[in-house]
Amino acid sequence: MDSQVEKGALASRTLPVLRPNEPHAFVKPAKRIHEGQDVHHFLTSQAYRDIGIFVMQLNISMCPRKSGHSDQVETWRLDSPLILSGPVQKLQELLGKIDSMIEEAPPSTGPRRFGNVSFRTWYEILESRAQGLLKDSLPKGVLEFRAASADGVSVLDELTPYLLGGFGSPQRLDYGTGHELSFLAFVACIWKLGGFTSESSVDGALERSIVIGVIEPYLRVVRRLILTYTLEPAGSHGVWGLDDHSFLPYIFGSSQYCPAITANDAMPIEGSLAGSPNPGDIAKKAVVDRERKHNMYFSAVGFINDVKTGPFWEHSPILFDISGVRSGWGKINKGMIKMYNAEVLSKFPVVQHFPFGSLFCWEQDPNATPASASIHTASQPLGRPAPSGIGTTRQPPQTSTMAPWANSNVGAAPATAAPWTQAPTVQPSTRAPWADGGSKALPTAAARTSAMPPPSQMQDGPTRAPWANKEGPGGG
Repeated sequence: MDSQVEKGALASRTLPVLRPNEPHAFVKPAKRIHEGQDVHHFLTSQAYRDIGIFVMQLNISMCPRKSGHSDQVETWRLDSPLILSGPVQKLQELLGKIDSMIEEAPPSTGPRRFGNVSFRTWYEILESRAQGLLKDSLPKGVLEFRAASADGVSVLDELTPYLLGGFGSPQRLDYGTGHELSFLAFVACIWKLGGFTSESSVDGALERSIVIGVIEPYLRVVRRLILTYTLEPAGSHGVWGLDDHSFLPYIFGSSQYCPAITANDAMPIEGSLAGSPNPGDIAKKAVVDRERKHNMYFSAVGFINDVKTGPFWEHSPILFDISGVRSGWGKINKGMIKMYNAEVLSKFPVVQHFPFGSLFCWEQDPNATPASASIHTASQPLGRPAPSGIGTTRQPPQTSTMAPWANSNVGAAPATAAPWTQAPTVQPSTRAPWADGGSKALPTAAARTSAMPPPSQMQDGPTRAPWANKEGPGGG
């Protein structure tokens, strides 16, 4: 590859950092997705583009690395010693303070049907202290970033809603992937403002410290909140979704078990790291208990085991189907990126509360390429139902994004569109067909689907994941 082309390709993996000497007009983030049709605009927005770039940037940083001078492979484990930068340590301390607030709002012991109302007390405490915590936790360069807002909107005015949005809804007493997305945006805002570094990261080391030092501790705080206040799943398909609450640990955790790459390689799309657990081992409690200390994917599965009872294939059929993929963790990681686009970023119930400001803005991405609407974007629900007896003639626009940031094959021939945005032309089935066989000890396919409702009863089924139907680089 030509060196200039290579530099450009690698630069496209990284979320740009704003220049601190140029004033920036901050904006208080506001809700812009009011009904299902607004999702189409979101999928061609600058915010969508930047979210995707940041996810891919963090994802590849967790992939094992080959040594340039030996056959040794370096891997990244949650419990391994890791040198954390000052900004990452400060964010860890911030999360520790947020976690300790749970002691100030013990759960109510009264009768309840859904989430514990004391979560509202906890959230009020967080809300009252949020800006003070940010002042103590963010680098000076972020707090003093030159503001050019005529109405006096500060950097904290823009960052605070993303932080608060990352810990669930006090009104609905729930938590889901939309809240996880808000926290991801909060971290990405800090990145954009140069809060982690103004220089290029070396071999993904900084991004890796963010995943292990910030994202994983955040997930631990959230899991404690869920257990303490019995928070309901938000925007979930229930048993037909990947997970009731989170998605990111499945992306980054599968990356941890991918085949090793060199610094300039693209993410592998098949194969597994030598010595890594088999994907089917997620149904084996002993293996999950061992690996959850080291790996984000198994840590997330371990939390499912903490809160759910019964056979794994019964309460988590989509994860169980995925565990049968024979092409290894590389294929699973590729598929998780596609599912994140389809099941999180393209779903109105998930993204409807995401706020837009100046750092994650609603304006059109000038490089977004129109594509035919997919099964995930063509049938969005209306945010405000029409009165009874009154129909609507509004048709969904036939555009979405090709999401160029999802093409992780740097150096490969450019694709005509991000393949994970191409959905099947038929109604998704109730199981992922790309689960192409797992351990013989696991239940049969008939046993897995025996309790599933017929497709005719599924109004909005889970991702069918057609990307796993084909093997090798040409698949999906």
